[in-house]
Amino acid sequence: MSHVYEERATMIAAGELQSFVPFGREHCRNHPNAVNLQLRQLQPASELWSSDGAAGLVGSLQEVTLHEREKERWQLRKGTAPYEVEYEEELYVAGNMVIWSHGSKNQASYVYKAFTVDSTVQQALWCNFTVPQSKKDVKDVVEKTVCIVQSTCVNVHSMSGKDFISPLPFQVRTDLNLFIREPLPTLFSMLHPLDEIAPVVCKSTGLFESRLQYVTDSALRVVFTCHEPSIIMTYDTQQCTHTVWTLRKVTPEEQTTVLKCPDQPGPVHTPNAAPSFISTHLRNVTRLDSPASPLHCHALHNQSRIPASPGLHSRVHSPSISNMAALSRAHSPGIAVPSFSGAQRFNMSCHTPSPRGHSILASPNSTLNETALLPEMEPILPDLCIEQLWTETSAISREKGCQAAKVFITSDLCENRYLCFLVESHQQLRCVKFLESNETSQLIFASVTVITAKDAAPLEVSKVFVPGLLSPTFSVQNHQPQLSTPLENISTPARAAVQHMSRLEEVGMPSPVLEVRSAKQHHESSWLEDSSFQQAAPHIHSLRDAVSNRVTLELSSGSMLRITIPEVATSELVKRCLQAIRFILPKDTAMKVLVKWYNSYNAPGGPSMHLEWNLFVTCLMTMMGYNTERLTWTRNLHFEVPLSPVIAPKKARPADTGSDEDWGYLRCSDYHWQVSMRPAVAVQGLEPVGPPGGVDNHESALGLESSALLFPHIPVLFYVLHLLYEDLKLDELQRSGARALVGLLQQLAKDLQLEDFIDLYWRDYPSFIKTFKEACVIDQTQMELMTWPVFLDGEAPCVFSWLSRCLRGQDVTPFPHLPGICERTKLLVLSYALYVVGDEDAISTNMLKYLSRLSILYPVMGYVTTHYLTCLFFYTAGFTLKDLESVPFGVALPIRDAIYQCREHPCSDWSEEVCALIGRQDLTRQAHKVTLTVGLNVMLEPPVTSEADEEEDGMTDLHPEVTGLIWSQDLRVQEVRRLLQSSRPIRVNVPHLPEVSDHEYIEEKENKLLQLCQRTMALPVGRGLFTLFSYHPVPTEPLPVPKLNLTGRAPPRNTMVDLNSGNIDVPPNMTSWPSFHNGVAAGLKIAPASQVESAWIAYNKPKSADLANEYAGFLMALGLNGHLTKLATLNIHDYLTKGHEMTSIGLLLGVSAAKLGTMDMSITRLLSIHIPALLPPTSTELDVPHSVQVAAVVGIGLVYQGTGHRHNAEVLLAEIGRPPGPEMEYCTDRESYSLAAGLALGMVCLGHGSNLIGMTDLNVPEQLYQYMVGGHRRMHAGINREKHKSPSYQIKEGDTINVDVTCPGATLALAMIYLKTNNRSIADWLKAPDTMFLLDFIKPEFLLLRTLARCLIMWDEIFPNADWVTSNVPQIIQENIGNQEQTSVSEDLNMETIVQAHDYIIAGGCLAVGFRFAGSANSDAFDCLYKFARNFMQCLTTSTATVTGQYNLQTCLSMVLLAVSMVMAGSGNLKVLQLCRFLHKRTFGEMNFGFHMAHHMALGLLFLGGGRYTLSTSNSAIAALLCALYPHFPAHSTDNRYHLQALRHLAVLAAEPRLLVPVDVDTLKPCYALLDVTYKETQWYEETTVELMAPTMLPELNLLKRIKVKGPRYWELNIDISKGTQHLQSILSKDGVLYVKLRAGQLPYKDDPQGWKSLLAPNLNNRSAEVRTFKAVRTLERGDLCETFSLWQMKLVLELCESRVLQQRLRDTRRQGHGLLLSSEFLPVMKSSADRALDRWLCVKGDICLSYMRGQPMNSDTDVNMLACFLVYHSIPSLKNMVASDLEGTITLG
Repeated sequence: MSHVYEERATMIAAGELQSFVPFGREHCRNHPNAVNLQLRQLQPASELWSSDGAAGLVGSLQEVTLHEREKERWQLRKGTAPYEVEYEEELYVAGNMVIWSHGSKNQASYVYKAFTVDSTVQQALWCNFTVPQSKKDVKDVVEKTVCIVQSTCVNVHSMSGKDFISPLPFQVRTDLNLFIREPLPTLFSMLHPLDEIAPVVCKSTGLFESRLQYVTDSALRVVFTCHEPSIIMTYDTQQCTHTVWTLRKVTPEEQTTVLKCPDQPGPVHTPNAAPSFISTHLRNVTRLDSPASPLHCHALHNQSRIPASPGLHSRVHSPSISNMAALSRAHSPGIAVPSFSGAQRFNMSCHTPSPRGHSILASPNSTLNETALLPEMEPILPDLCIEQLWTETSAISREKGCQAAKVFITSDLCENRYLCFLVESHQQLRCVKFLESNETSQLIFASVTVITAKDAAPLEVSKVFVPGLLSPTFSVQNHQPQLSTPLENISTPARAAVQHMSRLEEVGMPSPVLEVRSAKQHHESSWLEDSSFQQAAPHIHSLRDAVSNRVTLELSSGSMLRITIPEVATSELVKRCLQAIRFILPKDTAMKVLVKWYNSYNAPGGPSMHLEWNLFVTCLMTMMGYNTERLTWTRNLHFEVPLSPVIAPKKARPADTGSDEDWGYLRCSDYHWQVSMRPAVAVQGLEPVGPPGGVDNHESALGLESSALLFPHIPVLFYVLHLLYEDLKLDELQRSGARALVGLLQQLAKDLQLEDFIDLYWRDYPSFIKTFKEACVIDQTQMELMTWPVFLDGEAPCVFSWLSRCLRGQDVTPFPHLPGICERTKLLVLSYALYVVGDEDAISTNMLKYLSRLSILYPVMGYVTTHYLTCLFFYTAGFTLKDLESVPFGVALPIRDAIYQCREHPCSDWSEEVCALIGRQDLTRQAHKVTLTVGLNVMLEPPVTSEADEEEDGMTDLHPEVTGLIWSQDLRVQEVRRLLQSSRPIRVNVPHLPEVSDHEYIEEKENKLLQLCQRTMALPVGRGLFTLFSYHPVPTEPLPVPKLNLTGRAPPRNTMVDLNSGNIDVPPNMTSWPSFHNGVAAGLKIAPASQVESAWIAYNKPKSADLANEYAGFLMALGLNGHLTKLATLNIHDYLTKGHEMTSIGLLLGVSAAKLGTMDMSITRLLSIHIPALLPPTSTELDVPHSVQVAAVVGIGLVYQGTGHRHNAEVLLAEIGRPPGPEMEYCTDRESYSLAAGLALGMVCLGHGSNLIGMTDLNVPEQLYQYMVGGHRRMHAGINREKHKSPSYQIKEGDTINVDVTCPGATLALAMIYLKTNNRSIADWLKAPDTMFLLDFIKPEFLLLRTLARCLIMWDEIFPNADWVTSNVPQIIQENIGNQEQTSVSEDLNMETIVQAHDYIIAGGCLAVGFRFAGSANSDAFDCLYKFARNFMQCLTTSTATVTGQYNLQTCLSMVLLAVSMVMAGSGNLKVLQLCRFLHKRTFGEMNFGFHMAHHMALGLLFLGGGRYTLSTSNSAIAALLCALYPHFPAHSTDNRYHLQALRHLAVLAAEPRLLVPVDVDTLKPCYALLDVTYKETQWYEETTVELMAPTMLPELNLLKRIKVKGPRYWELNIDISKGTQHLQSILSKDGVLYVKLRAGQLPYKDDPQGWKSLLAPNLNNRSAEVRTFKAVRTLERGDLCETFSLWQMKLVLELCESRVLQQRLRDTRRQGHGLLLSSEFLPVMKSSADRALDRWLCVKGDICLSYMRGQPMNSDTDVNMLACFLVYHSIPSLKNMVASDLEGTITLG
């Protein structure tokens, strides 16, 4: 009986039929395009009433003409996006439209993208282009695209939004033979739409030599391409053979060879298209093919193959879809796999028998005329090369017109791979088996098998392709053609059989996996009994659109039906058993097993899903030779599976009434026995029930059929199923599967007499296994027929006992493992070896010590902790925390412990995936580089605005969440906004005295307003610093620029006061520079990370000329934040040619700052045009405004900063002392030009000191010293010396240097060149004079510069205390400054000189302290500078002010205030804010525009970037600050005499983000977190750790060693800076967002500052293992354990607690018990409870244990559950193993 079903043709039950209509057709019907007129006719008439009622267009689907049917084409493929739900994609083409749609079982189809092009679409397909990356370690980017081919071009649309148009180099024509010369290349490739089209070369290997030439043979057609493996298939139209080629990239040597001999095209093989190239051949059979067309797509020749009937319109898709499908940058042609699995079909009936595919491949022995290429053609470098792999032999008859209509690669259930091609004219499917050689690049093709078929399509069943081959009734023949190879020699599961239909409602599909035993069984007559019925029904004409396990049946009537082929199995357990069987059995045997199972399982009326396992057991045991009818437990399965074709071919009719047999069946069932064993039954006094036995107990012993298919393989199958059972035990979700499998394993173990295994199963399921009494007798001769593997001789592998031995520290043997099937076993065994045993090489070199039969090894990793290695290993195996939930709690505990340790002490550079595994989402999220605004995903709502705030003040974009945390106790940010706002009218409060007339009163108010406006105009400089980099502009909107409001309101009536009334004189152009500063302030808001394009910059250009100055400032700001590099060169030229002075200044400084230190030549040329000294002597003199020249000179310094460029240094050195010219040129504002040249020279040679290479002849320091102290002017060197021969007629300087002009620039140049060099000899030049005589010869403000320059050179000697500051004052001044009041001043001493010198030198010293400690918030420096600032403020109100002068005191105070703001930059210090606010209110006396600018710059620095930025002390930052804070501020708003105002904004270049903002990863809100910041050891202090509460400003990163997020509120996190600051810099540059994760049971500091509430939160973390251990112990005490699974887990938990890993951690005094996953107090209690329970049982039932030890049989009523628990808990080996260890008889029981 067991083989009855093998002899029949078996039917399988397929899914429901569904009518199929392409979705794109419906969508296109509503498109406003003429093509929908034809599409209307493709619908059934019943659907047209709903469109627009055009009755004249009504026509049924069958009436569509041939011409209209060609209008539409479509392809389907499986969805490629990473969606969880499987879906299908459709690409539909009609006319000039392409519709790309998605749809799935659960979701209706919808349009994903739709394209409309200018001309008719000839082909549309999906393509993938691979874009190689420049970095080696970065994976290539794959661009997924849709390619639309028209007659003249190819449109490529990528999913990322990029669009390309690749024109064809020629018009595609309809002529057939348009060859100019035969040898022209006929096959081309294009690896990317932006690449050139390149010919493909062919490498042919002969007997003696190999030849390389272009593909020029026009007799070949490419009929198929594939991505994996990278092959193409061609058809030779002359020799009528198919050939397979491998496609690869050309090597450099091959390219060279081709270029050397381009005149030998030779015989060529032209594979025409593979998805990584656009193939095209010059000679084509189709009407749309074009000679030399590099883009021959499948549709190009499709148009000529119009189907003869409406039902065949799908055949337009030719196999050479691949011709275009290849658009890919990867060499393997199939990255874009064509639809229909790469195979298309043709309709042979509508065309002459000439070949169809349109790619051509000449066979190697064909000869062509080897003429040279056209002489004017240059050879093009080829990209791809083809090499022949296989050609059809002459065994298969060669006839004209036998080109493959459909080609696909498929694999059978045993994963043998076949290349199948359908020859329609012969109704044959030819299958070529192939396999990969040891060299993966080489494929070996085996013999060909021919199967009769009308059509074929590849289907995926359980992720394995099974071709379903259908032969319609009219084409079936009753004889079988001769096969070149017997069919059984290949293991293809496919077989052609006929299907018949009944009224289109039911399709019985022949089995795609029917097994044919011999060639004589191919007769089909049994299917043709009802011929009259066959003719009446529409038949299946063809198959198309195979996706996964679904295929479309195209009927002769023209309609289409979609059908689903069933899977091999739905139960996970059955799938895994089949996997194991397929793994261990020979392929042909495995194939037979799988085919029989498939036919049984999918028979019509087959079992439901929950009965699948029963059917599988029955089917498998039958194939092993068991008579399942006579075994009691399998007979019970038969009752449960009455529909199995294996057991009962006919469906039994159910009886309406019961019978006595029903009760007998229930009494004998396994379930009844299980229930009867429960203690509850005994309590009720019911009589005990015996185990279910066979009804026919008197029968003879059961035997096995030795001729069964699987009989010889029973031991091997038993072993692999046992390993699968052990793997299932490691999965909580598969426990029921393990229990189901143990019944089958117990039966096999009994029959094979494997005592070890029987004992193991009994220990696992004592009460269940006890019911198995039957065994089948296998005699010795039958035993010898079986294949006995070596590994069955050893101990029965038990994964729990192996893990237990690991925990106890015993030696372990390698655990057997099935690659690809028992992956969980492998993962956990190696994890234990890695973490518990502590072998760090367990997952690399030492893997074989722990696992046998391994398939792959993991790469060796560097040395790190075993915790991290374990987590990393889990990740590489694809395991997640969710998967870990399914691992039994005892087994998972060491893994959880490793994860817990990693979570406690992670490193910031761990991979994102490992961080997700250990539950540190904060680290995972940190890997995504996000800014505060984007990353927080929090709507940063603007603060509630009052009416007064209605006007935009330009300061609304600060992050209130962050500033609210930094300054949570007061409203200082709002106060700063109030002080810096310039968009609202000023309050002009002037008392109206009775004696003042109204007119005078108005004048008085306007004078007062003019005075206040000096302050308002200075505010933007400070506002730019305050709002620095705080705004991300919207690309569609212009940048909002706050108004500079210079009007006033006078109380009490709030009357308007205006400066334009004409009552008072207002300086001309007063608002020019303030408007410029306002534009800079607005532009500086833009963050460097913003998306700014050239078009947006131009879009912001104002229409009104009044706002040109603002726009000029905006351009400079864009340069300072790095965006001006995106401005197109054309726009820069356009702006400069306008000749607007401000725009030129802003643009030149902006582009220079953006190209800082790059020596960019294009910018150098741009700047040189504006600097006469850099132009050739003969050049035309340009009229460049003086301020623009100053800006250009500073620009040179910025572009060449730190480069030491000799030519520029030489020119700039000369420019410092540039004399005035004869025609009044260079006569005005000379000071600012000289200063700019000095600053630029200092920047070019920044920090080089005496190492100025190649400049010794220039004597730079000596020349600068001369400029500083004066002397005879040297002859002007350089190319411009002719210009300076004639002296100025107006300014009489003579031959001496004008020190007043050159001193500041020279002093600062010396300071910058020797910055931080500690060069004492140069520093001594800069000492203040120590005699009164010399003091009289130097300006006091120059003393400030000299003191500052000297201190910057002696950088390491700057100390933050008052003594050091006063030590810079010469002795003579110190002696006389203190006693000026007490003693009479001698006549030689000028008290005014002494006091002024003293104050300026003190101010210089303070400024030096400010530079040295900029951005450090050093408390000593702050105290020192704050004290001096207070002193100067007091001096302003005392008599000393009259001696020093209000102006000088105000200057010194401003400098000290700037110094203290530099130190406290970004900190928002309240004391400094009070100073600034006090000076903000002073608008009388000497308070001019410049002083207001200084004070508000100080305020801006204090709150730099809204508290997110601070200042750096790098050389570049010092240089920028020297330019910006030059201690001579403008006297009025148009004053640029001594210093160009635009340079004030260069302070931005010194700003760097150092604010660290902790953000809770769960709420995405900024929060407080404690940090430990460790400083490196320096010469001034040892390594120090300070505790800071973040958000906080970090010190300079080069001073730090480590930053650590401290507990206990948040999980700890270490950022080690000693290895490099890149990681921390990337965090800080993205708004300083540091993600932190709150521990469970803890509250944020904001909600619970003291931590008292957190103490009340119960900490129940990580207690699940303890709770479950407790439950297991309680069950053991009650004696209720029917299986020992939970006991095993409890045992593993207890052993882990005693293991080496945890004991060592307990002894670690540093940890002091912290970081343990388990409570060390709880588990010993559990252990003693378990010990007591088992000891109690041993005292009462010790005889049972003794009987077991002696090997005595147990009584049927013995309670074996506790015995099994006892043996498991105490790790007592099985009886057989004890005998082997000489333990028998040594055990005594009291």
